[in-house]
Amino acid sequence: MQDSMLLHGHPARLLTAGVAAILLAVTSGSAAQTRPTATASPLVRVVVVGDSLSTGHGTSPQEAWPALMRTDPGVAGLEVVNAAEDGSGYVSLGDYNGTFGTQVDDFVTPDTGIVVFFGSENDLGYASSEVGDAALAAMDRAEALAPEARIIVVGPPSYTSNPDPGLVDISDQLRTATARAGAEFVDPISEGWISDDFDDLIGPDGDHPTVLGQHYLLEHIGAYLEQAAPAAQAALEGRQDLHKPAA
Repeated sequence: MQDSMLLHGHPARLLTAGVAAILLAVTSGSAAQTRPTATASPLVRVVVVGDSLSTGHGTSPQEAWPALMRTDPGVAGLEVVNAAEDGSGYVSLGDYNGTFGTQVDDFVTPDTGIVVFFGSENDLGYASSEVGDAALAAMDRAEALAPEARIIVVGPPSYTSNPDPGLVDISDQLRTATARAGAEFVDPISEGWISDDFDDLIGPDGDHPTVLGQHYLLEHIGAYLEQAAPAAQAALEGRQDLHKPAA
């Protein structure tokens, strides 16, 4: 009897409480919908300047390390633009008559956060001073087009513990040019890239990476991009703040 009275007593009060609960739920839902959401951080634009080691030659463009980078969680937050051209170098003309310098002109923009140069063995046979001068010019041009971009210069790999003297010479020229440009130099020859696992990482032509080799390049070059990304992100957000309308 007492339980029945509690269930059925004061219907108006129960109705009022129910309506209040509904209104509270609706109001809370509306507030949640109108509450400002956090803005996602803008993507850092990365331009890859390179040769056939970066185009996927021997595998496919989708399996080239720049393409793999687009879906790799380790380097999330990057918008990757692959400007690489088969046969090209700082001096050497590629299949479409491009060089690393023309790749910079065609793809580096003011909003670019990182520029990665990778290569090139295609410059073998050219005068070392010519390669060095062309490399410095390409780096300076990248800085002029994207003044706040981080520039990473990766020299050519050798695949062996006894590298071709010509590749070493190119690497030395790039190291000097990079220092003059105030950029960061990465030396695959001194770091021994690929040389310990040539058979698995390099394809039948003895020159171009396998799919596993492309993942290897992603891992090694991606490590430097991960280090550069926070500063590039901060610079990008700073540019956006400068262009925000005054309150």
